[in-house]
Amino acid sequence: MSGFDLRATLAARRGERFALHEQHLNGPLVRILRTIGFDRDYACGSGAYLFDTAGNRYLDLLSGFGVFALGRNHPTVTSALHQVLDANLPNLVQLDVSVLSGVLAERLAALLPGLDKFFFCNSGAEAVEAAIKFARYATGRERILSCEHSFHGLTYGALSLTDAGEFRDGFGPLLPGCSTVPFNDLPALERALARRDVAAFIVEPIQGKGVNLPDDDYLSEVARLCRKHGTLLVADEVQTGIGRTGRFVAIEHWGVEADMVLLAKALSGGQVPIGAVGVRRWVFDRVFDRMDRAVVHGSTFSKADLAMVAGLATLTALEEERLIDRARSHGDALMADLEALKARHGVIADVRGKGLMIGVEIGQPDSLRLKAAWRFLDQVDKGLLCQMIVIPLFARHRILTQVAGHHLPVIKLLPPYVISAADLDWTRDAFDQVLADCQTLSGSVWPLIRSLATGALRDRASAG
Repeated sequence: MSGFDLRATLAARRGERFALHEQHLNGPLVRILRTIGFDRDYACGSGAYLFDTAGNRYLDLLSGFGVFALGRNHPTVTSALHQVLDANLPNLVQLDVSVLSGVLAERLAALLPGLDKFFFCNSGAEAVEAAIKFARYATGRERILSCEHSFHGLTYGALSLTDAGEFRDGFGPLLPGCSTVPFNDLPALERALARRDVAAFIVEPIQGKGVNLPDDDYLSEVARLCRKHGTLLVADEVQTGIGRTGRFVAIEHWGVEADMVLLAKALSGGQVPIGAVGVRRWVFDRVFDRMDRAVVHGSTFSKADLAMVAGLATLTALEEERLIDRARSHGDALMADLEALKARHGVIADVRGKGLMIGVEIGQPDSLRLKAAWRFLDQVDKGLLCQMIVIPLFARHRILTQVAGHHLPVIKLLPPYVISAADLDWTRDAFDQVLADCQTLSGSVWPLIRSLATGALRDRASAG
């Protein structure tokens, strides 16, 4: 039988993957993976685990930047996608409407009070772009406000709201009318809104870069100020939504209802790209107000059957398996374990988060002998402090984690909701051993970290 053979292609070309990426895709990424020892040959994934071709099992606490909230290849999602393919549905007719997108919108509306209109797209960044357009048209205002240290995506509109020079440098000029205020600073926000020319204030309820939590009264006061000054409140729940923090969306922790809520990542079930914008009816109806404006904003693949079914299957799994409750209880247990390690290892400065979105901030060690070395790394790149932990967690304990952002001394954990109690013990014990080891200059990771620091200084000198 002729045609494409997946197994044969993987078997024949698996060993070439790095060479192919060097030649045709992102070569620097390959070099990073090789430098820090993350160049493993993964063969498959299941639940909370990755498996390499040698049969080794890895605990995935990165979850594809939060995409695999249900774990990898969740049976409810994969079964639903097989059903779509087997049904030979009339997908993306375009001059028609799909029952599947209508049902998904209905399901989301029941979970997001006050938001009964939805726009579907392909990613979190596309959701941000739609929110910018909707807010400007509905309010007749131009300015869009976001927070310092925010991340909203890398397309031009989303990048214009993202406060990160490492992503913005060299890509200007960006979208006009965009500015930032400090996160958790209500007086600064009120001053910015007082001109009554801000269409929308877009905010991550918990900032992904650094896992920064709002003060207890911050988001409720943000909502009040936005209403007072005629500004739409947009909650970017691309990472925090779909149960990640132990509630369906994070703003529920503070009793807040937004004018728009942005979803993506976990809504995909880890299989098919999807984004969603939940919108108050009056905003939506002001944008799509006449038949000749019915297609004023859209996206070719935005309501594809595979994506809609992935979203429906994800919501089904969350409900049937009570996975949001599990994210809350497992997150509490994991943070308690990390807090106990903080008392034992002075190098942990803070443990913070909600549900299974956790930040572990690394600080200066208590030992006088180590302080000079740590100060050096801190001056070169704060992220190197975290790499002293992230690299051996992976190399020696097969736990995949990430640094929470460029030049940040914070490790971010985004475990899948299906992790077990044994996985929590695995994580706790691995952190305990790595933290103990990295506080001695003879620790096995120090030579690599010194090499990375030297390379960073060399790159900085050549760039300057």
